Parts: sequence; C-alpha cells; structure tokens
Amino acid sequence: MIERRPFDTLGGADHGWLKAKHHFSFASYNDPGRMGWGALRVWNDDTIAPQTGFPPHPHADMEIITYVREGAITHRDNLGNEGRTEAGDVQVMSAGSGITHSEYNVEPGTTRIFQIWIIPDESGKPPSWGARPFPKGERSGRFVALASGFKEDTEALPLRTDARVLGATLKAGDTVDYTLESSRYAYLVPSTGAVEINGTRLDARDGAAIRDESVLRITAIEDAELVLVDTAA
Repeated sequence: MIERRPFDTLGGADHGWLKAKHHFSFASYNDPGRMGWGALRVWNDDTIAPQTGFPPHPHADMEIITYVREGAITHRDNLGNEGRTEAGDVQVMSAGSGITHSEYNVEPGTTRIFQIWIIPDESGKPPSWGARPFPKGERSGRFVALASGFKEDTEALPLRTDARVLGATLKAGDTVDYTLESSRYAYLVPSTGAVEINGTRLDARDGAAIRDESVLRITAIEDAELVLVDTAA
C-alpha cells in the first residue's frame, strides 16, 4: 500500500518569516486521519526567511530530526550545545526529560528544512543533541542511515526509537531497492526531483505513506534527493 500525498494538498501555515507545510496534524492544522504513521508523528516542510527562526521553546520525550535541504540552521540549547547544520546534513535532538532550544536561520539567504519527530521507545531519558555532515556522494545510488536506533548503524546519529532516517541521491534513470520488513511503516519524501516508487509517481516534496510492501523499488525520473523514515508501529 502506497498512499501518495501531493505537496499542494498538505496542511500548512504562513507566518511571514516561516512558511510551513505539514504532512501530519501539527499546531493549528488538524486532520484526524493524519495523526502519524507508526511512531512517526511529525514531518514538517519549513521555509525560513533570512535572519529569523524559532525562539527558545521547550520539548520533552520526542526524537526531533532536522534535515537541512537548503541554507543552514543554527541550534542553541540550555545544555550549552551550539552548532550550525548545512544543506544535506542532519541534526538530532533527543528531548528526553526536557530541553529548551532555539533554531535560527542566521544566513543571508532562505533556509529550507524537513523537521521530523519520532516518538521514543522510552520517556524521561536525559536530553541530548548532535549533528554531523553527510556528503551527498556517500549516498549516491543507495540509502545511507543518517539517524538510527539500531546499533549496527555505527555511522548514523543515534536515535532512542526503533526507527531509521535514511537519505539517498539518484541520477535520472537510476534505481534503488529498499527492503521493508513486515509490520514496519515507511514514509518517503523526495527533497528534490521526481521518482517512481513501485509504480507510484512522487514529485518534489510529495509524501508517500507505505505499508505492506516488502520491497520498495525507486526509480528516478529526474535527478532526485530522497529522505526515508522506516519505523515500527
């Protein structure tokens, strides 16, 4: 089962400095049929104007992954962590028992991010934050784990949940397969380009909610950059 969710049908909000599209119910956008997908709770497509951003605010008991599509985002939190994450790179904040953070676009140009929230396996753990670069060449023609709750994914940022966030880049005409275990949930979004997944076309920033597909065969119609979440129920 693959349910395509076209970008122009997503809920959203325009705050001036922030233009947001929501793949799932979030803030003032409420859709009882889109409260999450397995443990995946939020997938926001945010466009942030220069010299603006999210002021300090708290979170608890959520794994928050930020995938930077364009520009850069600068993180600060009350644990003393500070870092700048550039396009193609990833940061993970495990909110745990509670953390207060800000995320600003201090760049001269627009920043675009995917913000992904996944429910953790356990609550009340100490909060943490980390970021790392993922050169796009390393994931050319294949999926690479960017953040993961699986110990075997030693190069990925750690998650406290039974899930992986993966990235891939494909040239037009290239195909990549991904095996999805039974009972797992997958959600795929092309950051750029267009692909066909098991016969279903996805254009840039469309979403695909996937279940009961043992193998995902993804062929690039155009050069494409992909982000995939594979999670338990």
